Amino acid sequence: MIRQLSVFVENKPGSLMDVTSRLTEAQINIRAVATFDTPEFGILRLVVDKPAEAKGYLTERGYVVSIHEVMGVELEDKKGNLNQMLALLADSELNINYIYSFIIRGGRAPVMVFNTNDYEKATQILKEANVKIVEETDL
Repeated sequence: MIRQLSVFVENKPGSLMDVTSRLTEAQINIRAVATFDTPEFGILRLVVDKPAEAKGYLTERGYVVSIHEVMGVELEDKKGNLNQMLALLADSELNINYIYSFIIRGGRAPVMVFNTNDYEKATQILKEANVKIVEETDL
């Protein structure tokens, strides 16, 4: 599993930069970022090198932050691989609530980060299909 920060931010100019500035001050390395927004606020989702420290630092500065476990899988950079992985999960009636990706340094394959309704079942299905599960220590 990978721990992800979810930070609630106002949907206005500079709000994302305010969060990244605070993390820079705390010497937190951002490894992946995704935003999901509405007209008034957004959820900034981040994979960082020190999630608990980042949560504490941001919370002390007035941000609403939570840590959630998400799943990461490394997919070969090849046409159809994402679709194949999603088909395995859909065929097993697993829901994907959201998904985003990033590249691990060193030219390794893309990592798909996702939230699902049953991590245990997803892990079992993907391991049986020889999909590489990415752990936080792999990052």
